[in-house]
Amino acid sequence: MKRCDGLNRLTTAPAPDLRLQLEMYARDLKRVLADEEERSRQLEMANRQLQVYAQDLKSALIAERQQSRELERSYHETVLRLLTATRCRDYETGEHVVRIARYARRLALCTGWSALDAEVLFEAAPMHDVGKIGVPDSILLKPGPLDAEEWKLLKRHTEIGAELLSGSRSPLIEMARQIALTHHERWDGTGYPHGLKGLAIPLAGRIVMLVDQYDALRTKRPYKPALSHRQTCQVMLEGDGRTLPRHFDPLLLAAFRDIHQEFGDIYAIHSDDPGMFTPSPQAETAAAAETA
Repeated sequence: MKRCDGLNRLTTAPAPDLRLQLEMYARDLKRVLADEEERSRQLEMANRQLQVYAQDLKSALIAERQQSRELERSYHETVLRLLTATRCRDYETGEHVVRIARYARRLALCTGWSALDAEVLFEAAPMHDVGKIGVPDSILLKPGPLDAEEWKLLKRHTEIGAELLSGSRSPLIEMARQIALTHHERWDGTGYPHGLKGLAIPLAGRIVMLVDQYDALRTKRPYKPALSHRQTCQVMLEGDGRTLPRHFDPLLLAAFRDIHQEFGDIYAIHSDDPGMFTPSPQAETAAAAETA
């Protein structure tokens, strides 16, 4: 029996070297666990600090966006005041820019623009002629045709407008700058100031060029009579020798053909002579909803 007990002690008791090695392993494991706990603590502190930084950054971005919106509104208001001053020196009326904005937004939506982008265009389009502030009264108010030199000076309003609107980081003002510069360019390259052709003309400029032409044909001037909606559509879609279908982006002209009656309704609702035109019942309902 004593012999068996001795055998058991020999087989179950760890050797001194093995016990020492196990103790070392235990100390190492304890140290590793302590290190991991410290790292976890540091990571948790870093995570909390990052959350504070993220919140501070978010607050700063919100404040910057708010400031940008306020600056944009202020700049937009300044430009609109310039437009008001321009209209006092021109035959254009306040209703002209109201119509241009609404034509442009409707045509943009009809050709696939998002509601947000179309709204930016709605705000930018009225600034298309802001450069006329730099054109002499003798030219803007001349009742008859312009001579070659006067016509050259009038054409400068596109570049003057672009210069007035340049240098802004605002998408609205940048779109207005493009429109001011290119709203007299033509699809076939016969426009001004740079004779741009086709897709080289920014889309916003192509849209405003078309809607401005519609409104110009509809509006009476000392040197020309106003055309009816039907006559204006005929001129734009078929041409009259002066205005030709090839002047317009074909896709925009096709869209205009589809929704032309809405242009007529916009003109009737926002006419320079209220009561002279009768909008369709659908247009009156839409106008009431817009102002509600």
